[in-house]
Amino acid sequence: MKNSVSQLLICLALAYPAFAHATDATPFSFGVIAKPVQSANSETTLRESIEESDADNLAFVVVSGIKAENEACSDALYKERRSLLDSAKNGVIVSITGNDWTRCGNTKNRITATEHMNRIRDLFFTDEFSFGDSKLPLVRQSMMPQFRSYGENMRWRIGDVMFATINLPANNNNYLNAAGRNSEFEDRQTANSDWLKRLFLTAKISKVDGIVLFCDGNPLLKAEHSSMFSSGKREGFADIRRQILAFGEKFHGKILIVHSDQNSRPVTSPKGIDWHGNVGALRVDPPWRKIVVNPALPELFALVNPITTQTTRR
Repeated sequence: MKNSVSQLLICLALAYPAFAHATDATPFSFGVIAKPVQSANSETTLRESIEESDADNLAFVVVSGIKAENEACSDALYKERRSLLDSAKNGVIVSITGNDWTRCGNTKNRITATEHMNRIRDLFFTDEFSFGDSKLPLVRQSMMPQFRSYGENMRWRIGDVMFATINLPANNNNYLNAAGRNSEFEDRQTANSDWLKRLFLTAKISKVDGIVLFCDGNPLLKAEHSSMFSSGKREGFADIRRQILAFGEKFHGKILIVHSDQNSRPVTSPKGIDWHGNVGALRVDPPWRKIVVNPALPELFALVNPITTQTTRR
């Protein structure tokens, strides 16, 4: 118990460099580039979205995934995308998606998802700072010895809002409906659960007004509302959803989950964010979206159309 407390204090201490402008209540905006869908224009769309977001006054940009599902899982492609991300003027953070690794196979068509995920970690998730010219300091879960592999789980803070990524693939959280094949899911589930616990504890201690969680799958999406779920298959997001909602009940501020899950229905409300109490979900569709953080707003977050720059209203 004593060791666990000591490790937590170390983790919180490491977080302080990322708490930039902790008392600044000035409104700011950030961008989210949607997950690549078609391999034919994946790189072009990413390049154009980076150029458009670079032209805006943004605190940072989150890129949802580095490749489309049917693109090659190759070092050449990964390195090309990394160079593209590093060319951005804004600070860029990658939020990993299932397309990046869960369906990668070798020449014999055997799934080697874990090996590809580890390679992506080596290429994209080891530095202390974001990609791009505007370097944001990042706190990674890999700073904790027992979770050294999970560098893709990151957090940073701007003003009174905590931001974080978490590895939740949209394909049912990469739960495989076959006995003895879910060691990757189970290990990542343990890491993600600990990551969320520390994230919400840090947010509570820091007294932030909001938390934004970036992920691939929508953890709030229940099985019966998902187009990909079939009877007899375990729901891969159930435990994570319970944890988020339980933390949400005790959190005084707003929690926004920004996801890329095409299995969920797009929100038809003019506000663009699906709120249930203090927890909201936003699906980002191509090419990219802009979100304003404004402490003067009751919901704290407002969606902006990056083409017309018209803020959506309730």
